[in-house]
Amino acid sequence: MEELLELKQLLEQGLVNQALLLVDELEEMSLSDKINKIDSYGVILLIHLIKQAAEKRLTTSWEISIENAVREINKTNKRRKSGGFYLNQAELREILQQAYPISLKRAALEAFEGRYPAEELALMIDEPEILAQALRLIQQ
Repeated sequence: MEELLELKQLLEQGLVNQALLLVDELEEMSLSDKINKIDSYGVILLIHLIKQAAEKRLTTSWEISIENAVREINKTNKRRKSGGFYLNQAELREILQQAYPISLKRAALEAFEGRYPAEELALMIDEPEILAQALRLIQQ
């Protein structure tokens, strides 16, 4: 909110270049927030896809969590006024790849009642396929 007041003051003072710099900063902050939200929901999505692949089953709870994560990712990534998306497919893939290690660790705590450490769980699944599946779900 304080940035908007500062922007208003800069415009009232005719300091357009400084106002434009502040607008750039606000846009960057907004995009950063969207990336953080997409990352958080990406972790949830990957946790359930990892558990599903490892245990070779799908619970109703996991299915609902997967659907919710996909919906929230798409909602966050959608540009409402101008249409299109904030992040393209390559950028989404990169976020999911970065989220994968923590997702694997968290999935290891839950899959098979936590019997296997992340390293062993990783041997039971196909990381590239899980990432591809996550992207397919997001792009449906």
